[in-house]
Amino acid sequence: MLNGKTALVTGSTSGIGLGIALELAKQGANIILNGFGDHTGPKAEVEALGVKVGYSGADMSKPAEIAAMIAYADAEFGGVDILVNNAGIQYVAPIEEFPIEKWDSIIAINLSAAFHATRLVIPGMRAKNWGRVISIASAHGLVGSAQKVAYVAAKHGIVGMTKVVALETAQTGITVNAICPGWVHTPLVQKQIEDRAAAEKMTVEQATKELLQEKEPSLQFTTVEQLGGLAVFMCSPAADNIRGVAWAADGGWTAQ
Repeated sequence: MLNGKTALVTGSTSGIGLGIALELAKQGANIILNGFGDHTGPKAEVEALGVKVGYSGADMSKPAEIAAMIAYADAEFGGVDILVNNAGIQYVAPIEEFPIEKWDSIIAINLSAAFHATRLVIPGMRAKNWGRVISIASAHGLVGSAQKVAYVAAKHGIVGMTKVVALETAQTGITVNAICPGWVHTPLVQKQIEDRAAAEKMTVEQATKELLQEKEPSLQFTTVEQLGGLAVFMCSPAADNIRGVAWAADGGWTAQ
């Protein structure tokens, strides 16, 4: 379905980003990975699906490095057809204790990076009259939670930006949408569960249930494969007229 297309997925050396990259690759898309740490394992995993794979170590808090990443995509892959804005970080504290530098870095990576990447790929998408911009927001793009002021502000910003760019491209072959996951079972979340179990002297199963029942009525995690499948759908002809949505994949979290 996506043969000949190139997808750039930010923050894709693990977790949600890697899961989405793998599902897009299964549909034939060439992939550009981005992220810190070791990328050789994830790159090999995607290459095993028979597509061309590139990598950029761009720091998503730095506009010049984002621009260099897009230039690399243009030079080596002929441009970006599918942009998945996924890179994100988190920090938790009450607002009066929230470190200014943490606010600045979360806004830079979770919101401004998506702005810079999107503004840089739209001209190429307009030239081809086809493109997909998919931003991974969060249930926190739709509702708030205490002690997450920067994250919630950034994710609400992603939803707002998605609507604006969708309107600006509404009469083109470019669609712009957001996916809003609830709890996703990534290694990072598993560590949070294990830490909670240890701190509160309970089993991992009990800690998992407590984490989920606070927010997610289904008591189930959303999987990275499900998010990848949703991204694939958004790239399909069936989604040609889905524009500017914030699609909740959150087990009922935001239905409450």
